[in-house]
Amino acid sequence: MKLLLVEDSAELRTSLARALEGAGYLVDQAENGEDAAHLGGTGDYAAVVLDLGLPLVDGLTVLAGWRAHGIATPVLILTARDSWREKVQGLRQGADDYLTKPFRTEELLARIEALIRRSKGHSATMIALGDMELDLSQRRLTRQGAEIALTAHEFRTLACLALNKGRVVARAELNEHLYDDQAERDSNVVEVTIARLRRKIGARMIVTKRGHGYIIPEGERGDG
Repeated sequence: MKLLLVEDSAELRTSLARALEGAGYLVDQAENGEDAAHLGGTGDYAAVVLDLGLPLVDGLTVLAGWRAHGIATPVLILTARDSWREKVQGLRQGADDYLTKPFRTEELLARIEALIRRSKGHSATMIALGDMELDLSQRRLTRQGAEIALTAHEFRTLACLALNKGRVVARAELNEHLYDDQAERDSNVVEVTIARLRRKIGARMIVTKRGHGYIIPEGERGDG
């Protein structure tokens, strides 16, 4: 899954990006409000971490612009401002959560995980997939307690499909969650990753909807 990190401090942005990537996310970065507005308006992100005190365009204006254009990506505001009025203003502009600097990285990661789950209608970190369990927090897939080894691409793909269980996920959307903006993209990576997942979890679990994308159907098994 891919995140957008918007922070004007190069030192903090680098540190946070490293922590988020260490937790398995792909991270696009922006250091000012103009770049943030463009990336958030055109990219497909699981969530956004947004600083308020940005150069060029402030964070609240960026957020208001996204919401005015119908962009519903979960947004966690990250700021040094601790006034309750500013928190209320941010939430009323459309933020989903608020974290005040300084903070612990573990709390940031936990809040991002919760935002992504809730945005897809999941309250728990565990998602049942037939006789398997996908643990979004620990990034593990198990069957009857035994772990099924997944590569980073495989886990991101399965997590995206599992969080959207019952909805067709377009190939382009899956591709967005496999690469950051700087990576050279392989046009066949989604098909290859899906094929590898099917060998590991069962061919019937992930259904191809030709011309549309892939789906993990509601219920325990796919239909073919």
